[in-house]
Amino acid sequence: MRGADITQEALFTTVHLESFVPKKHPLRAIRTLFNLALKRIDWLLDSAYCEYGRESIPPERLLRAQLLQVLYTIRSERQLMGQMNYNLLFRWFVGLSVDD
Repeated sequence: MRGADITQEALFTTVHLESFVPKKHPLRAIRTLFNLALKRIDWLLDSAYCEYGRESIPPERLLRAQLLQVLYTIRSERQLMGQMNYNLLFRWFVGLSVDD
């Protein structure tokens, strides 16, 4: 079952990741374009997942993480996950909250 690509801040979180990303940062434009491209292939992603079962990690998040890996020349998935743990810009781009 395909997971939903929803970013939801925790109930008691006082900080939103959006506030840490500068308005003119190039990743803002890239994220907007990439989200539009993902909407165009939404039907393809839907067809790849079963209608029942346990919810998966949303494929949109996985694709955004892979794009970051290419853009920032991160050599491995292990290094990418290390970056996700402390880089707020990466967490925002992928769609994770501070607490995820």
